[in-house]
Amino acid sequence: MVATTPPAITLETFLRLPETKPASEYIEGKVFQKPMPKRKHSLLQSELCTTINASPNRKKLAMPFRN
Repeated sequence: MVATTPPAITLETFLRLPETKPASEYIEGKVFQKPMPKRKHSLLQSELCTTINASPNRKKLAMPFRN
């Protein structure tokens, strides 16, 4: 049995593909399905957003959002 790999695609081609659930990501010409976030990731994301928003030196150049 011979293993074959799918041909690489361009970023332009990837950006024209329809959205998927869960989302896909483009890495070095290949498309991968992103893993669903786990509980620990969600907790870390929430804490990070809270910390950024509470920063006293924040110049309001950006705002974190949770999806």
